[in-house]
Amino acid sequence: MTTIDARGQTTYDDWDGRLIPYPPDRARRHRETGSWSADPTGRRFHDVATRHPDRPAVITAEGSMTYAELDRRTDAIAAGLIDLGLRRLDPVVFQLTNRLGTVLAWYGCLKAGLVPVATLAAHRMHEIGHVSRTVGAVAHIVEVGDPSFDLLRFAHEHAAGGDTVRHILTVGAPSAEPGSIRLEDLGLDVDASAARGFVEAIERDIDPQDVVAFQLSGGTTGVPKVIPRIHAEYWNNAEMYARWLGWDETSRVAHLIPIIHNAGIVCGLHASHSVGACLVLATADAASAFDLMERAGATEVLIGHGHYQAVMDPGFDRVRDRLRRVILSGAKVSAELMARVDDGESHWGGQLFGMSEGMFAVTPLDAPLRARVETVGTPVAPDDEVRILEPGTETEVSDGVVGELCCRGPYTISGYFDAAEHNRSAFTADGFYRTGDLATIVVIDDVRYVSIEGRIKDLINRGGEKINAEELEFLLVEHPGIDDAAVVAMPDPRLGEKTCAYLVAAQGELSLAEIREHLTRLGVAKFKWPERLEWVPALPRTTVNKIDKKSLRADIADKVLADR
Repeated sequence: MTTIDARGQTTYDDWDGRLIPYPPDRARRHRETGSWSADPTGRRFHDVATRHPDRPAVITAEGSMTYAELDRRTDAIAAGLIDLGLRRLDPVVFQLTNRLGTVLAWYGCLKAGLVPVATLAAHRMHEIGHVSRTVGAVAHIVEVGDPSFDLLRFAHEHAAGGDTVRHILTVGAPSAEPGSIRLEDLGLDVDASAARGFVEAIERDIDPQDVVAFQLSGGTTGVPKVIPRIHAEYWNNAEMYARWLGWDETSRVAHLIPIIHNAGIVCGLHASHSVGACLVLATADAASAFDLMERAGATEVLIGHGHYQAVMDPGFDRVRDRLRRVILSGAKVSAELMARVDDGESHWGGQLFGMSEGMFAVTPLDAPLRARVETVGTPVAPDDEVRILEPGTETEVSDGVVGELCCRGPYTISGYFDAAEHNRSAFTADGFYRTGDLATIVVIDDVRYVSIEGRIKDLINRGGEKINAEELEFLLVEHPGIDDAAVVAMPDPRLGEKTCAYLVAAQGELSLAEIREHLTRLGVAKFKWPERLEWVPALPRTTVNKIDKKSLRADIADKVLADR
């Protein structure tokens, strides 16, 4: 929880020791190089909106807004949030999908000085309860209208189970629901100049190193770790990415993956708006996304590996000709896939490797074809530092040798929030973040490119969402019918990977439905559930008595191949 000072402003008092600041020498260097800004993030958006008032800022299936419209409306929403009694630095849990109201909620909260907590609409009590308690969430914004799950009822259950959430807000509700407030109703009676004054008053108290948003990690142990991003770097991170790719006010940037996600905010929302471009906010459904992209005239798109197959399908043809640049991310890129988006002339394809913890590596526009296919590019910030270390050590390996990718820079955190023990192993002695990814440096025409070669962390990458194997194993063995469990990735042509659980039965084997009922009772997000079970008498072990996951991954890969 946060505390309130004599002026009624939230302070960091209760965050002491839980929030790891950048070392003073690094912070000073990032300010001097221009990697950091002194302006609050909401003001950065307002300045762009003032320069491009009549240009489209966002286009969705529901409707669109110009920069001036989006700026005025989010000023009013911020004023409404302040009027509710919310205060600067109050954390607000977001459970929203890709829609216009989500953009309004995001900028409204930033302008009110609140801190969005970027969870997924698919998260359930296991994840939301932990994250909310960790940050001391004061409000919860949910989407209404999903026939498969009642997020509003869930938000009330979440609030009742804790002692910090005081406000529940909705997006998409046709009318006010008992015990909640429609975001769409906030600030409607506030004069535009008065709303701007409220926002500017809040901004005067924002320090550049204040937290602007909490993102979540895929995690390597237990539930997701909380990642604090700060005003000084977050918008700049996005602007650096946009300018790296040559975007400007004529660009129309399509985004299909969840917008309330670090890639969604940095590569989609903030990146587009940092240069006056238009965000074409689509959904994960490829057919409807391509429809919207065609109607909106999208010129750029980020394609996660969950959509690689859709790019190869004929349906992509109707948007391909208009696209100037396609960024591919999340899995190795084949020459065939690159050829589908890059013709060497008017259509360019590249790759992205990024993390919620900070650093982005992106293909330079002038990179040769080999670099575009075989590597994920180079870091986007001059201040970024990359080391490839021998796993488990702080010994740097030579170019061309595979090791653990470690990084430090203006957009890479100095520590997870409230995770002192984990931080000791997640960072080197001199502050480099250990990504858990295996990588090597490939030198092409004297340029040092990063190539991702696998991972050390025990994660399943299901269409871009990271599933922590150890977390799921602990949850599975809570069932009295399971003696032991090992969770591994199995190959999938559409999502890249799915989850397979190797299980040892206490008595008889359980059905997949029974396993899912168990995880539902524990409040575990559906995307984490196993999609295949393999019952074995005992789990294979290595010579040092660790579960031999390498042999399990090979076993399930062979079985999936045989099933095709």
